[in-house]
Amino acid sequence: MANEIHELFADSKLVEKIRHKLPQFFRIAEIESSRAGKIGMEVGSVREKIITSLLIFKFGFEKVKTDIPITEPEVDVILCDKPISIKTVSGKHASGVKLIWTVDAQKSLAFSKNYQPTCDILLVHIWWDNTGGLYYIPKEVQQSVLKKIGNESYIKLPKQGTNPRGVEMTGNALKMVLEHPNTIHLSIEWKKETQHFTPFDRWVELWQKD
Repeated sequence: MANEIHELFADSKLVEKIRHKLPQFFRIAEIESSRAGKIGMEVGSVREKIITSLLIFKFGFEKVKTDIPITEPEVDVILCDKPISIKTVSGKHASGVKLIWTVDAQKSLAFSKNYQPTCDILLVHIWWDNTGGLYYIPKEVQQSVLKKIGNESYIKLPKQGTNPRGVEMTGNALKMVLEHPNTIHLSIEWKKETQHFTPFDRWVELWQKD
């Protein structure tokens, strides 16, 4: 599967398309997921569909499996029989990468003690009006960093007494996997272009059809 992912990053025409279109598509995702100027959590699902659609565009439906059980904690898509987790982070300092979504403190602690990476990651770093990127982080890179620094330094547990949104990778662990020589990186300029679009446009158009 590494060969397929390398194809994604080595295809110069596709790379330019990604650099041009991904900020546009993610901006539309934000608009679709916003209410009263605030972006809802559902934006993550829309972003995931955008990246999955990129894989389908490049490799075809026959190589991309999307019907992943909702109970699967990490895998979002399967490319050529290999599982991939799709992650997105925002802001200057890429952080907040969720490893599991749970609000149960005991489950979080048990997860952190036993965690081992199970799939590759495609991570999008969104940084509007600045430079972010698209990263491919092999499972072996994650395992190497986890072994080097240990679970306690790799995993950030939610603080007690707060409204936790899941167990995260620490900022230091993320920095190490992103800077690993076997991680593939494509830089992206996140220009927030004006979108003449509302989330109701396509539904109105569908209602208008016979």
